[in-house]
Amino acid sequence: MPTASPAPAPQGRPPEPPHHPGGGPKPFRGVEVASYLMMAAMLLLVLHYSLLPGLLSVCLGFLVTRWLAVKLTWLRRRFPRKAGQVSFGPGLAATMVILAPMLLLAFGLSHSRTYIVDAPQQYKELLDFLADTVLELRQKLPADIGAMLPAGAEELQKVMANYLGAKAGALAMAGRAWLTGLLYAYVGVLIGALAAVRHISNHRGPLAIQLIRRITLFGEAFRQIVAAQFWIASFNTVLTALFLLAILPLWDLKLPYTPALITLTFFAGLIPIVGNLLCNAVITLVGLSVSPAAAAACLVFLILIHKAEYVINAKVVGTRTHMGVWELLAVMFVAEAIFGPSGLVAAPLFYAYLKKELEAARLV
Repeated sequence: MPTASPAPAPQGRPPEPPHHPGGGPKPFRGVEVASYLMMAAMLLLVLHYSLLPGLLSVCLGFLVTRWLAVKLTWLRRRFPRKAGQVSFGPGLAATMVILAPMLLLAFGLSHSRTYIVDAPQQYKELLDFLADTVLELRQKLPADIGAMLPAGAEELQKVMANYLGAKAGALAMAGRAWLTGLLYAYVGVLIGALAAVRHISNHRGPLAIQLIRRITLFGEAFRQIVAAQFWIASFNTVLTALFLLAILPLWDLKLPYTPALITLTFFAGLIPIVGNLLCNAVITLVGLSVSPAAAAACLVFLILIHKAEYVINAKVVGTRTHMGVWELLAVMFVAEAIFGPSGLVAAPLFYAYLKKELEAARLV
């Protein structure tokens, strides 16, 4: 009895087998959904319990340790180890990352102890100074420009001054939170460094595989957003420091609270768009307290820096993450309204991660 011949293969390219990290059978849909829910719950808990510095430090410690381990591996291949020498490897990389913050803190406490410990108090004084400058705005401006201010401007000045005063009062109680944030950040670096050199088992269940995929995508978003913003903030801080410490003194102009302004420039620069606007407004107001010429010089300089940063931001961050300026502003506005300042900082990172998940699922 003749056997039936197999059906001819359909024309065209055969469909590719479904891919999922780690190989093996495709996981149940429920396991994949559970991994999404666990990741979302973790991110929400981080915002709710103010653990964002720790989370960012975990990612930073992990990526720096991996990068350093690659460099040390290259050195080990370039210079073979001899008997009695320290072995180059991941363990040494993790040790260096763990010890580096402690050495930096020890150096800072020995040379800038007052500035580090009393940072909240210094920024409280800066906010009080800004509130006084806003109230005296008409007197600070030239007479012809001050006369052009509308009659209702005084009420607006009082509202702004009261807001700055309230923020200054909150900072007066932030000393403990400041030190707690530093502790969380160091613990995060410790966890990230140890996770980067952990032993990975080849036998993983479907939930572990899906969670690794979620964390991998989050790490990619962190590397693209935070790393790019770090270099942009560093670029801005260096130029601002040169302007405040070298260029303005050439014109016999010196701004008060210069160290606090330089530090604010770096940390505000880590927040896309909004951070630059905030920092520009603060430096211009401080310059106005000195003289209208100082305020004009600050404004012109910061506009030039802002334009340069806008090009870098659009080229680096926008190209890598496929995010428009309007998207960032909308997400940051909503996140700040719900979660406060931590939501403002986390919004670009979390949104970049969300877009990566949607792109991986081919939904956008």
